[in-house]
This record gives sequence, structure tokens and C-alpha cells, in this order.
Amino acid sequence: MTTYAEALQLILELATPAPPVAVPLAEALGLTVAEDILAPEALPPFTNSAMDGFALRGVDILPGIRIKVLGTLAAGQTAEHRVEPGTALRIMTGAPLPEGADTVVPLEHTKHGEDWVEFPKPTKVGANVRFAGEDLQPGALVLATGTVLKPAAIGVLASLGLDRVRVHPRPKVAIMSTGNELVDATEKPGPGQIRDSNCPGLCAQISTFGAIAHPFARVQDSREAVESAVREALASCEVLVTTGGVSEGDYDFTKVVLEELGAHKLFWKVAQKPGGPFGVWTLNGKFIFGVPGNPVPAMVMVEEYVRPTLRKMMGLRELFRPEARAVLDDGWKKGTPDGKTHILRVITRKEADGLHARLTGPQGSGVLSSMLLANGLALVPGDTLELPKGAQVLVHLTEEAEDH
Repeated sequence: MTTYAEALQLILELATPAPPVAVPLAEALGLTVAEDILAPEALPPFTNSAMDGFALRGVDILPGIRIKVLGTLAAGQTAEHRVEPGTALRIMTGAPLPEGADTVVPLEHTKHGEDWVEFPKPTKVGANVRFAGEDLQPGALVLATGTVLKPAAIGVLASLGLDRVRVHPRPKVAIMSTGNELVDATEKPGPGQIRDSNCPGLCAQISTFGAIAHPFARVQDSREAVESAVREALASCEVLVTTGGVSEGDYDFTKVVLEELGAHKLFWKVAQKPGGPFGVWTLNGKFIFGVPGNPVPAMVMVEEYVRPTLRKMMGLRELFRPEARAVLDDGWKKGTPDGKTHILRVITRKEADGLHARLTGPQGSGVLSSMLLANGLALVPGDTLELPKGAQVLVHLTEEAEDH
């Protein structure tokens, strides 16, 4: 049986960044730049005032000397007068520095009237002036390939007149629940029925990953229905996540249909708990993740496997959540030896002696509230039978950003 580490490696070896596309800046936040971006012009484009005040020659700033004010220059205007020796222009922040001036004295550092100004204190020549190109020179590297576009990057690109940017796009991910027993969240379940929590829950996960979640209608447990839904999903999305139907029951058709369609199997079944009946296939260059129908393994598999895959497809360099060793406060042991990596839902907290973790409660595959409380997943190696209270355990910190 494939191990946890082997399964992840098999997936990520095949995952590649999506081909670059040009998108408007308004859609680019959080995406990665697909090529080096060079400044097409200087920033700022012209020398301007950094303060509201008076623009003049620095050598004319002498305590007690009254200077004639020629007029006012607002942002967006250009000066009609050159600043000659012994004269000044009142100037607003962002206005172009008038010819002849080399210094701006803030308004609050002056005494002034309608057409005159005095300077009680000396001011350094060149003060409060933003020079053309002091931020970026034409041809300077603004953003390197692989940079994640954050708000400041969007602002810089806009200031340079770049309204579109080439990025690795967000993958479209189809979420498909299978099962005759499922009904919508708004419905009252009949005998033997349950509400479908997987589709809305996994769609929310996919959206928080930065990808585009595309929920599909629930699929009945028949070969024809599953095949039709798989074909439709792969026609419109880059990744398909199915829940349920991947085991070996009489009504589990997902694996059978994928094999009939010619999908390439990376693996099926992983030595882990929860999530043993988990498989990954590719078809026409698209990933298909067959996760179990139980809600806990469904969410855990999407967190541990689908998330890093989508991040690699988006060109992100850091794929994995932070890892830390934590003290397990309440202990744990297997019922019987099984050779499986056990993935425990835990609540972590920082103490003076380091990170501590405790189980969220019952760890059954159907106890979805164990995911609600968790801020970490503890990975227990397959050969570990018991963790006594106070033992060290490796934890993936699921509410923190990737760091490797």
C-alpha cells in the first residue's frame, strides 16, 4: 500500500504551474508573477513636493528674511513662474517642483501672509523633495518571476501604468459528491438519508486555497451518472475532487468509471487513517482526487494533498504548512498495529516550554466537529503504537501560511 509520503511525492512530481495568462490587476491579488516585470518609466515620473509648504532655493532660507510669494501651485498643476532668487511659490503635496526651486519648507515651519513668507529656522537644502525616479528607474526590476502579488505590488504596478499582469491563473476545481443517501442542506433527511456537508465544506476549503471552487450537482450511485458527471466536470475544470464511491463496495463506481475512461492511476489506497480509500488519477493532463465520502477524511485529504497541488499549479514556491514538534497533553494509542500513518485533529497552543497539542475529542471519520475545533493535524508514524501523555508529536499548523 502506498505510504503518505509516497502518495504526496507522486502527485507533486506531476503537478506543474498552469500556463501564464494576462489578467487585470483587480483579479491578480494572491497570484504569482509568471515573468520578470521591469519598470517602463521612472517612479515618480517627475520631481515633486513631499509636503504642503513653500518651494524656493535652499540658499534663500535665512532666519528673519522675508521672501515674496509668487502664487500657489496645487497638485496636478504646473508652475507658470520660475522661482527666482528671493522668491517662493506656495506648493501642495505632489505638485511638480517649479523650475529654479530645490527645497520645500513645510507650511508649519514658516510665518506667512498672502504674498510673503519668513523662515524662523534654517532648512536643509533639498529637504522635502521627491526626485524623479528615486523610487524606480526605467528598466529596474519591479517584481521577479514567482513573486506573489500582494496589495503593495498591485499599487506599484498601477502607478507604472501596468493595468494587466501575466500570472499563473487560479485552477478551477470541480467538487462532486456521490451517494444516493445525500440530500441538500435545506432538506429534511428521510430514512437512511443525510445532508451533504462535503460539497459546501470542500468548496469553502478550495476557495480559501486561492483556487476557484465549482460545485457540481450531487451524483447518484450509478455507473452512467458517475461517468456523465466526470466527463462534464473535466470539460470545464482543471481539477476534479470526488467524494465517495472510491472504495470497493457494490455502489462504488468512481474508480471503475475512471479506469474505463482511460485515466492514469497514480495510486489507490494509502496507508493512513483517516483516508485509506483515497486515490488520485490523471486524465488528459487533469488531476482527479477521489477522496472518501466520510466528512473528516474528505477535508483532511483536501488539506494535505489537494492544497499543495493547487499551490504548485498556481506557481507558488511554498507548498506546505509550517511543521512543529508539540507536546501531546492527553496521550493516544492505536487499537491494533496497522502500519498506517494516523492523522489526528489537534488544538495547539504556545506555552513557556514550547508548543502543546491536545486532541479535539473523538477521532472518528464521521466526527466533523473534530475539524471545527482543530488548528493542527498531528501525524503519527505507522510504526508508532502509542504516544503517552507528554510525548512529542509532529504537527502541521493548518491555520498558518505555508513556509516551505
